[in-house]
Amino acid sequence: MLQNREEAGIKLAQELIIYQNQNPLVLAIPRGAVSMAHIIAQRLKGDLDVVLVHKLGHPLNKEFAIGAVDEDGRIYLDDDIELDQIPVKYLESERISQLEKLKQRRKLYTPIHKAINPKNRIVIIVDDGIATGWTLKAAIQAIKDRKPAKIIVAVGVASPRVIQEIKNLADEVVCLLTPTNFMAVGQFYHDFSQVSDDDVINLLRS
Repeated sequence: MLQNREEAGIKLAQELIIYQNQNPLVLAIPRGAVSMAHIIAQRLKGDLDVVLVHKLGHPLNKEFAIGAVDEDGRIYLDDDIELDQIPVKYLESERISQLEKLKQRRKLYTPIHKAINPKNRIVIIVDDGIATGWTLKAAIQAIKDRKPAKIIVAVGVASPRVIQEIKNLADEVVCLLTPTNFMAVGQFYHDFSQVSDDDVINLLRS
């Protein structure tokens, strides 16, 4: 068990101390991971930002992800989904809808600057935990398309199966807990309080 996200951030920063003073770009998947990324960025003396992606829901069940969209509107689809059963008009409508939400979130979180360019940077993508992995996979691909020097994934908890999938996408993965009885991220935090947009904004401003 982890006490809270702050403890997870401290432990991940210790695991990543080799990147201190190498000007890493620490990208949080909001909202939960921002406090963790804030700690990591401070201890490694790097830059802090968020990476914004949003899942695309299935037309018959919005909670079931068929892929994700990034801030530039690029779609990343699940190879296992039978896309011939997904209407093209629905997919485009869902993409536009979720992209608008991402644009509004960027304006809210970092109103004075665009997303920090990861090109030729050591990039550390931070999440408090991985459930299906779809959001994180899309985030990795979105950053990879921008030609970083290296992509490192730092997470609090994930199932062994999902973490193996992430290892196939990133250059390096640091995960504090990989329990075989994984059912939900919050299961492995004593304090898994909800994080508000105001919390995120205050951390990014600081």
